[in-house]
Amino acid sequence: MLAVLRQRNFSLLWSAGLISMIGDWMLFIALPIYVYKLTGSALATGTMFIAEMIPSLLLGSVAGVFVDRWDRKRTMVISNLLLALGLLPLLLVHSTAWLWVVYIVAFVESVLTQFFTPAESALLPLLVGEEHVGPANSLNSLNKNIARLIGPPLGGIVAGLSGLPAITLADAASFLIAGGMIALIAVQSRASEEESTGISTPANSLHPLVAVWREWLEGLGLVKRERVVSIMFVLFAVTSLGEGVFGILFVVFVYRILHGGALQLGELMGAQAVGGLIGSMLVGYVIKIITPSRLLGISGILFGLIDLVIFNYPAFFPGFTLAVILFVLVGVPGVGTLTSAYTLLQTAVTDEYRGRIFGALGTTGALFMLLGTVLAGFLGDHIGVVTVLNTQGAVYVLAGGFVLVTLFNFKISAKTEILGEQEQSQAAAMP
Repeated sequence: MLAVLRQRNFSLLWSAGLISMIGDWMLFIALPIYVYKLTGSALATGTMFIAEMIPSLLLGSVAGVFVDRWDRKRTMVISNLLLALGLLPLLLVHSTAWLWVVYIVAFVESVLTQFFTPAESALLPLLVGEEHVGPANSLNSLNKNIARLIGPPLGGIVAGLSGLPAITLADAASFLIAGGMIALIAVQSRASEEESTGISTPANSLHPLVAVWREWLEGLGLVKRERVVSIMFVLFAVTSLGEGVFGILFVVFVYRILHGGALQLGELMGAQAVGGLIGSMLVGYVIKIITPSRLLGISGILFGLIDLVIFNYPAFFPGFTLAVILFVLVGVPGVGTLTSAYTLLQTAVTDEYRGRIFGALGTTGALFMLLGTVLAGFLGDHIGVVTVLNTQGAVYVLAGGFVLVTLFNFKISAKTEILGEQEQSQAAAMP
């Protein structure tokens, strides 16, 4: 993994991600608290999260079309600059009369993220090379968990000392720094590649709306046509549904079953982040020995089994210490699942389709997480919290087993195996 981190381009991308995510976690903690203190309303606070979720549901898949059209590095730099500017209206919020500004900012920031996230996932294989995609994804998981450990307490301290304006400026500065670092990455632009090959896209002669529609359908067609992509989308749907359920019932589980409170919630979230740090370092080496498809299946099974132990041990061994240990452990296969899934998609999909695939993946995840959130409250009240959580854990085990069975021998090169229809027609037309 250290060899990957020594690569200048990836090091810039990794450092930029760490800085911006620390800023994001600071605001993620401070802004809901500020809205609740300002209004005293859980509904007002929840509305902010809804405003953040809507763009990922409606725009994520379509944004991927433009990510595949545009230069990815430029898209990421401009997105960071706009994300920084988009936060500044929060400086105007001093009373409930200005609460609408919070909702607009949350919406706009989420819109911009729909372009940044798939661009980053699509750019990564070009920076490190296909053979290093797995360790690079593991390192990205590492900086996410570092940011998760640093950002919330730092955000709490800054918010307590200086309030929301200081948090806003800190997060805006993190985006500006990240954008500047990404601008230093040396990678050939997509426009330059088209000019050097002399290949033009047939869709360029169509009406813009028709071209976008056709390219969007081509991306969805790849999801349907290619087995590994279809399996990954099913897996993300299942896991996102489970995350939505867990996000709601986790709090109930801690209060009702573990007899804890806010402090214990924080300790368990921190424990899982520590497990994520350990997992990121471990998976970075393991993924070079085990194929991503096998690592994905094994990680899914382990994640589900540890979840089942977490949800059921209090009935036999009451106590909180074991929960902390188990949350550290579950963080390891959690990283293995996400890292191997992203690696599979990045190596199994050609560059011209990666933006659309990751954009559609974001929409799929958001849709099923919302569905899980809605189902959690109803099912938790009617069939019991532990029963629902046990079902979630069992589904993870089954999903991991399904991946092992269907993709056990999967090994593919995106450059030679999976070609889009457009790429095939271009190849056939060349002398």
